[in-house]
Amino acid sequence: MMDVGRHPNITLLTYSQVEQVSGYVGNFDVSVRKRARSVNEELCTGCGACQEKCPRRVVDPDGFDVGLGKRKAIYRPFPQAVPAIPVIDRENCLFFTKGRCKLCEKECPTGAIDYEQQDELIEIQVGNIVLATGYDPFDAARISQYGYGRYPNVFTSLEVERMLAGSGPTGGQILLRDGETTPESVAIVHCVGSRDENYNPYCSKVCCMYSLKLAHLVHDRTTARIYEFYIDMRAGGKAYEEFYKRLQREGTIFINGRPSEILPEDGKLAVYVEDRALARQIRVPVDMVILSVGLEPRHDAQEVAHLFGISCDADGWFKEKHPKLDPVATLTDGVFIAGCAQGPRDIPDSVAQGAAAAARVLSFIRQEEVEVEAATALVDEMACVGCTQCVQTCPYSAIEFLEERKIAHVVEALCKGCGTCAGTCPSKAITLRHFTDRQLISEMMGAMAAMREEAYKVDSRQVASQYH
Repeated sequence: MMDVGRHPNITLLTYSQVEQVSGYVGNFDVSVRKRARSVNEELCTGCGACQEKCPRRVVDPDGFDVGLGKRKAIYRPFPQAVPAIPVIDRENCLFFTKGRCKLCEKECPTGAIDYEQQDELIEIQVGNIVLATGYDPFDAARISQYGYGRYPNVFTSLEVERMLAGSGPTGGQILLRDGETTPESVAIVHCVGSRDENYNPYCSKVCCMYSLKLAHLVHDRTTARIYEFYIDMRAGGKAYEEFYKRLQREGTIFINGRPSEILPEDGKLAVYVEDRALARQIRVPVDMVILSVGLEPRHDAQEVAHLFGISCDADGWFKEKHPKLDPVATLTDGVFIAGCAQGPRDIPDSVAQGAAAAARVLSFIRQEEVEVEAATALVDEMACVGCTQCVQTCPYSAIEFLEERKIAHVVEALCKGCGTCAGTCPSKAITLRHFTDRQLISEMMGAMAAMREEAYKVDSRQVASQYH
């Protein structure tokens, strides 16, 4: 991230959101809303004095510490954030909520605090777009039988990940929710929200290995007995199987089965599961349960897909042009996808796909011209009634409505010649080049004439054979 922030040819727009995209490959116009952080980026040095003096501490369940710790009302999202410039949480800042305090402004040595700062709309022109918007972790509270959010010592994998971090809310210690007790037994439940027809039928790909990693780290820092509940152990990567065997040697207990329910009993959490190896229901009492949550498409994936003129698959991930031959391109030329925006990925796959997307962008930059589809749609301006049905149905956002002339216009650089608009147009004002009615009728008549000629030849041969 530091390399990106310091690169002379990279403009980093943090705390910003894309609001509108128009144009086509090589000529995209993008509107970006740069949100007001109430801190002047030109003056701020990232010294942290404002954060130290801020008296307001809040719990942020969606923040970096996933609700386990507190942050200030002026804060950086995480210690390594680039740029190292804080943002004021206006919903919790005492100045914005009660009109008092201003300690951060008084303590700032460079006068970078700007309470009057407003959002800024930036217009930029780009040739290509790479979408790497990531994923959302599955909300474990949706599976009520596991008790997340109801039983205090049921944690998600991300919460334990923050616990294990030396800079985390517990300083790297594995503790129960009371913040003092070290667990003597831990259950790790795989595939929470994944491989489940009630939630997400697909495999999240990373859960097995990060569950093994958590078990290894918990074993390293505590004396707890660790149980792993799994459906199938999918260790399909370099040295993954060896790591799985290492956990077995360390003493981790693997139970093949998906838990049906977790209940508080006698001061512990009882995990009920059907052990497939034993072919019977068992009960495992533990002090802590870790739910290995799966990966889901971002909550705004559909809106982002519509904004950039691409589509999503049945599970909600961004859809690629071809899953094997062109996995980083989309059906919209110049728009590429990488990482977990396309589907569940681990870090090596995400890095490789990001590099592939960058290479595809470079290949476009070196071209002076880009070939477009020849069989594009054509609007008969005299027949168009301006109903805009074609604009609404075009899957590639290739049709625009000219308000001054009240007619539809096809942007040929975006059109893929799918014919959806031609079939939708009630006035038959849209045709496809090389696929007009006259051309199709001529093609059919030619095919029928060839069939008749072939049939005549067959009949002639049969008659000739009778005379012989």
